[in-house]
Amino acid sequence: MIHTIAFYLFAVLLIASAMLVIMSRNPVHSVLWLILAFFNAAGLMVLVGAEFIAMLLVIVYVGAVAVLFLFVVMMLDIDFAELRAGFMKNAPLGVLIAVVLFVELFVGLVIHGAGELQLGAADGTAATIEGRSNIESIGALLYGEYLFLFEAAGLILLVAMIGAIVLTHRERTDTRGQKVARQVARRPEEATVNVKPEIGKGVSL
Repeated sequence: MIHTIAFYLFAVLLIASAMLVIMSRNPVHSVLWLILAFFNAAGLMVLVGAEFIAMLLVIVYVGAVAVLFLFVVMMLDIDFAELRAGFMKNAPLGVLIAVVLFVELFVGLVIHGAGELQLGAADGTAATIEGRSNIESIGALLYGEYLFLFEAAGLILLVAMIGAIVLTHRERTDTRGQKVARQVARRPEEATVNVKPEIGKGVSL
């Protein structure tokens, strides 16, 4: 009974937060609703026994991706008037894409209900190791059979990170930076300048 209540609770909150992600006018609020959706999806994964997927949702998506989105959105100077104008301009295209996706989903459900969709049967090769949890089984598979592929994926991510740092790193060539030696060597008569502006001439900067 408690599992059923928890399932419906997580499912309703997930659907509601996902709807608010696309309905919120403020991008910051949309990212916060997205974080809530990830947490509820992680709760559903825990209910079905996939605690590794739940951990990935919380650590990777909430702890890295969603927080990165939040920082980027908060740092950008977003013109909400222009954002609303663009939304109304692209609304017909968005409605068309939504209709196509719903039609595809409906066709898939009809085919699955008719029994014409042949799904693959489990052969036991990826079954959970007896006496171990889900996370231990995934770890044994990644660091055992797929060790070299896993390490290659890590190297590719490392190269991508280094490339992003090299592309975005720029050294400042302007003179607006603080010059400590120049400030120390400056004479008192260079620090201030007495200006006697004429009447009606204003001050020249």
